Amino acid sequence: MDLNLRIAGAAGQGVETMGELLTDTFASLGLHVFTTQTYMSRIRGGLNWFDIRIADRALFAGRERVDLLVALLPEAVELLRKDVVEGGVVVFGGTAREDAIAIDFEAVAKEVAGSAVMSNTVAAGAVMAMLGYGLEPLFARLEAIFLGKKGREVVEANVRCAQRGAELAGPHAGRLRAPEAGIGVPAPSPSLPLGVRAGLQAISGNEAIAYGLAAAGVKFVAAYPMTPSTGIFSTLAGIHEEYGILVEQAEDEIAAINMVIGATYAGAPAACMTSGGGFALMVEGVALAGMLELPALIVLGQRPGPATGLPTRTAQQELRFALHAGHGEFPKALYAPGTPEQAFALARVALETAHKYQTPVILLSDQFLADMRKNMTPLDTTLRPIDRHVPLDPPEDYLRYAITESGVSPRALPGGPALVVVDSDEHTEDGHITEDLAARVRMQDKRMRKLEGMRAEALPPEWYGPAEARDVLVCWGSTYGPGREAVDLLNASGRAVAMLHFSQVWPISERAQELLGRAERVTSVECNQTGQFAGLLKEIGVVRECALLTKYDGLPFTGEEIARRWA
Repeated sequence: MDLNLRIAGAAGQGVETMGELLTDTFASLGLHVFTTQTYMSRIRGGLNWFDIRIADRALFAGRERVDLLVALLPEAVELLRKDVVEGGVVVFGGTAREDAIAIDFEAVAKEVAGSAVMSNTVAAGAVMAMLGYGLEPLFARLEAIFLGKKGREVVEANVRCAQRGAELAGPHAGRLRAPEAGIGVPAPSPSLPLGVRAGLQAISGNEAIAYGLAAAGVKFVAAYPMTPSTGIFSTLAGIHEEYGILVEQAEDEIAAINMVIGATYAGAPAACMTSGGGFALMVEGVALAGMLELPALIVLGQRPGPATGLPTRTAQQELRFALHAGHGEFPKALYAPGTPEQAFALARVALETAHKYQTPVILLSDQFLADMRKNMTPLDTTLRPIDRHVPLDPPEDYLRYAITESGVSPRALPGGPALVVVDSDEHTEDGHITEDLAARVRMQDKRMRKLEGMRAEALPPEWYGPAEARDVLVCWGSTYGPGREAVDLLNASGRAVAMLHFSQVWPISERAQELLGRAERVTSVECNQTGQFAGLLKEIGVVRECALLTKYDGLPFTGEEIARRWA
């Protein structure tokens, strides 16, 4: 059983608030959930929608068609009715109209609670009734949200609004067959606040990255807010006291990356987060970290460009930009999680890699991953700091840039017993500027040798599907979920198809060539126009022939779309 609900309205109407309220309520019922958002770049007006997919099995992507459309303004009915499946239901939050069930949410909220602000709670109650679910889990969620912040009176007003919404929707209950509650997904007591630390599995990619960094022991975070990475920054700001993190909103992205470099020079694990235009400003700082050989972790939230492009949509257009960011040649690692689970785990791996190899590391996200919410095993958010690789007792003959076989030189804390000299110019082993060309070659060779160790430790791509499949979909980053669902659909139709997903996109694991070497048909699935990852795989000899299945309209893939276009 699989049902897709869409809440659509203008910015400022509470679309996201209602979506998150229902998502957490469905998850507390023991349902599998997966959510996606589509919104315009504006504070008020426009047309935004929030999709909540619920099912009796694990979900990894959104769906194209809608079973229940809750339209909070007339334009939503007119523009999105085409997406409603045959037999689906449209509920309009206004006065009567022939093409929809009309429940005037605002009028009801004013009548019941004296305020239109609670209109989305009226709508939530109506949805629960239409799907045949009881209201108790919704009441529990409302109490968890409002009791501590606004008191019992506000909770009770919201409960009355939800009850009235359910009563008005009652005559239409049963028109949709919803998944049965309690299908086995672990859920916390409904009296607990829902969220990451309360044990509920449904969290966003941005929240997962934030908690991954916090649990890994990041101590300083700097950023200039920029969609879609702002959610990471704001989540860290909300938990900074619990984890002992200094959070600084910088005046711009140039300041943010340089603050991170300063923090890591002082020995503190640090990170910054940004998007395309902000990362463009950081590029000189990336090269500075490369020359200083300091760990600098950057979370890059991709969105369609060039320039401001579509600032609230999704893309995978900055792989090449990230790989080559910074003048000169120096090593870096690039990770690209595909799910919130991977986002949580790879935040730690990225921070560890940056510190082990003393080099910039970029964690590639995008709007789709940032906003998606899905069920997962409860995260272990216990503080478990990474190894910073900064010894407290350096030798007397300490040299900051000592030539080593691995290319990794010893670090030390400035102000301690060792003299820690760093410089943005080329330098000798003790950190002082030099124009000795032979020394330059030795130092450059030393830096680049780090890539050998990084490549040996690169995460192997994940194979999903029949082991004997010779038709392979290559996916990276957030295309994991849609690719996985496409594989299931294609195999169900009798095709033997597998997916090879890369969560590390540089350096590439040697395992990739072995797995792709037996494939007869390779197709790279990418949210960009030019097939950037396919080109990279060809460039380094992992594949010779690779077809492209691309999408660059700002919306994410669905499994249905990939399966349809591939076949």
